[in-house]
Amino acid sequence: MQPVATDPAGQTFSDQASGSQHSSTQSLGALAGIDPQKLAQLAQKVDLPALLNAASGMSAAQLGQLSGMLAGQGGGAAKKRELPVPDGDFYSVMDTLSDRQRDIASRVRRFMETEVAPIMNEYWQRDEFPQQLIPKMRDLNLMREIWNDDGSRTPDASVTEGIIIMEMCRIDVSTAVFFGVHAGLALASVALGGNEAQRAELIPRMLDMDLVGAFGLTEPEGGSQVSRGMHTTARRDGENWVLNGEKKWIGNSTFADVTVIWARDEADDQVKGFLLRKGTPGFHVEKIQGKIALRLVENGHITLTDCRVQEADRLQNANSFRTTADVLRLTRAGVAWQGVGCAMGAYELALKYAQTRRQFGKKIGEFQLIQSHLVHMLGNLTAMQTMCLRLSGMEDAGQMRDEHAALAKVFTAARCRETVALARETFGGNGILLEYGVAKHFCDTEAIYSYEGTNEINTLVVGRAVSGLSAFV
Repeated sequence: MQPVATDPAGQTFSDQASGSQHSSTQSLGALAGIDPQKLAQLAQKVDLPALLNAASGMSAAQLGQLSGMLAGQGGGAAKKRELPVPDGDFYSVMDTLSDRQRDIASRVRRFMETEVAPIMNEYWQRDEFPQQLIPKMRDLNLMREIWNDDGSRTPDASVTEGIIIMEMCRIDVSTAVFFGVHAGLALASVALGGNEAQRAELIPRMLDMDLVGAFGLTEPEGGSQVSRGMHTTARRDGENWVLNGEKKWIGNSTFADVTVIWARDEADDQVKGFLLRKGTPGFHVEKIQGKIALRLVENGHITLTDCRVQEADRLQNANSFRTTADVLRLTRAGVAWQGVGCAMGAYELALKYAQTRRQFGKKIGEFQLIQSHLVHMLGNLTAMQTMCLRLSGMEDAGQMRDEHAALAKVFTAARCRETVALARETFGGNGILLEYGVAKHFCDTEAIYSYEGTNEINTLVVGRAVSGLSAFV
């Protein structure tokens, strides 16, 4: 009887031959199932003769391993690779926040996705704010996450408010503007400029959102120069003040319960603050029509004609423009966060679209130029997030100066503008349709770029601080 030779591993040569023959039989069976048309398409992409030549040199075990890998672990159906969920928090900024702040962010995100997103395009077209959101926003109790009942700020108010604004703007900038006007500009005017009685009357009701506030500073002929060129006047008449003038672009003013009006006292030429209650005679508001940005925000053009206000409704501790500037300083970081949120929403929409939209037989996210857009957007967004987080931390610590807020506003507004433009470009023609979401971000960015100090004015504020030289004229 002829002995059977073995290899060092103990496998007989006859076993190897048998295995090879079995593998060949399997390969022939597999070849019989190949679609010739698909094979022809493959031949256009790879050098099939070279590939077959390489495969012919493989052992049966190597061929089996390769086949199993291509088939998806063990010869089953190929597993579909899960794509990453679009997430604009690339550096895990949220992980640096407290548990409370993350909970607030989650609540705001849920509110925006379930209550605002389904109706925002309808109200965009109607050029109207959905006032039915106010009671639902009241239930979130966001105001008391920023303000205490006595008008003081919570220890982490700026960071918390920034995260709230970012989450709102991720879906809809107009909602954040409504909130910012009420929770920031209007309430801060009362908190900083009101006396004890005025704060006790108004702040609890504003925190509960039983009273909605507005802030009247900008004038038809005075935006950036309103501090020096304010034309609205106030004249003392016994226990009353008589106000005359105009204010423009005043958010919430068409339905606000109380509007803070800043006017120049004819007697001492100082800017003073007044509380204008809804229905005050001589106080007329006309909604500004035809906007292409922030269409859910109801901006009003206010006309004051011999409007009489009681001395009790003059903000008793607001006796110069210094108080007005303090209010603006307190809220400017929030406007920088608006740019962060708007860019975040646009980036996430663009990434999701790139993962699903197909052109030329593949997802557009597989094209190098689209990936370049996405990376550029993400870089902008990440820089904006980290800058604003640091800015708000400085504000909470009492370290923020005007130039710090101004630099953040300059940078985030410009980078938001660039990011949203790239996002809209990623959508191609669909990018100008409301239904895809990015068009609204694209338009709203233009408002962010211009208000709360234009980028030109804020640039000069920073330039003066770093150089010691003023370029203002």
